[in-house]
Amino acid sequence: MTLDSSPRRSAAVRLLPWLLLLLTTFGPISMDLYLPALPALTVELGAHTSVAQLTVTACLIGLAVGQLVSGPISDQFGRRRILLIGVIAYIATSVLCAISPSIEILIAVRFVQGLAGGVGIVIAQAAGRDVFDGKELIRFYGRLTVTGSMAAIVGPMLGGFLNTFVDWRGLFVFLAILGLVILVAVLVIFRETLPVDQRTSGGLGQTMRDFRTLAGDRVFVGAILNQGFMYAAVFAYLAGSTYVLQDIYGLSPQWYAASFALNNVGGVIAGWLGARLAERWSLTGSLAIGIVLGGIGALGLLLAGLVHVPVWVVIAALFFLASGVLFTSPPATTLALAEYPQMAGTAGSVLGAVRFGLGGLAAPLVGIAGSLSILPLGLVTTISVILAAASCLLFVGRKRPAPDPTATGPILVP
Repeated sequence: MTLDSSPRRSAAVRLLPWLLLLLTTFGPISMDLYLPALPALTVELGAHTSVAQLTVTACLIGLAVGQLVSGPISDQFGRRRILLIGVIAYIATSVLCAISPSIEILIAVRFVQGLAGGVGIVIAQAAGRDVFDGKELIRFYGRLTVTGSMAAIVGPMLGGFLNTFVDWRGLFVFLAILGLVILVAVLVIFRETLPVDQRTSGGLGQTMRDFRTLAGDRVFVGAILNQGFMYAAVFAYLAGSTYVLQDIYGLSPQWYAASFALNNVGGVIAGWLGARLAERWSLTGSLAIGIVLGGIGALGLLLAGLVHVPVWVVIAALFFLASGVLFTSPPATTLALAEYPQMAGTAGSVLGAVRFGLGGLAAPLVGIAGSLSILPLGLVTTISVILAAASCLLFVGRKRPAPDPTATGPILVP
């Protein structure tokens, strides 16, 4: 495949990986930016704690469904067109969130916002698989994890800062502005990464056959279930930590954002280490280390739910939980997607749907005992990590061909 040597094309080649990393911020930013204002939102709209947390659940389920739908479509029609539709829809729904008059309408619009945001996430994974291979693919997925972690750090910190000037509605306006910036970047930088002759055909029938192929691969199924349960733990953390740290331990929105950022620094480091170990040592070995780290954090939260502990113990437990989840992401993502370059969108959509779908189911469970109990959070995270570990039994001892070590850099379609 020959690249256009024009300066504009060369710039697009260099900037594409950075744009793909930016697209991964859709999920964390959509989830995290307004978390410092969630208690205030709950009061203003007259909602119960568990009902307000449905705004988190609705977005998570939307992110899952959006990926499940857009991945196969992008395998058939290309990445760029569906990405543009998704970003435009994200901007519109962010504005609708900002003007929602009731909790019920906000929940419904958050679901649609998640649908739109899911497009960016799955295109980032699929386009990365289009242009990277071998060790560079593992490295790229590690960067995706680190970028998502950075967004998780910046999101609540930025939300806490903005919350001193604007209310929760203003935070959704900010998301609309961010979506507009991403739209401009996509229009300028993103060139189609999936050639016409490499696209799938056959419509819904082919999509269902692809799903059956994936479902028959025990390594793929084990990897995505591992990620689904690990992300269920971390999304339970996202939904519950704001109430635990603010309502139980009395932290201000700004101090909550700072403690949240501190915890997620571990995620940034862990995502990088997980990718490096997976690349240089073992995919399954680095996955096991991440599960152990996450298990330590979950057990710490369970302990905090059974007996009173100082706030630093809770923050440390959340640190280990976030670090463990993000440590597992690069090796598990590589296990799931590396063998399916011909349907990277479909495989990535299943991975994303399971991650965010199980996360969406877990998130509201942490509020069933009200905003003054840590025990549900401890139970949900501990059970989730145990199930994540059990899912690895599906592929322990099973060998798959290693990715091609002679990887090449990004190649774009003229």
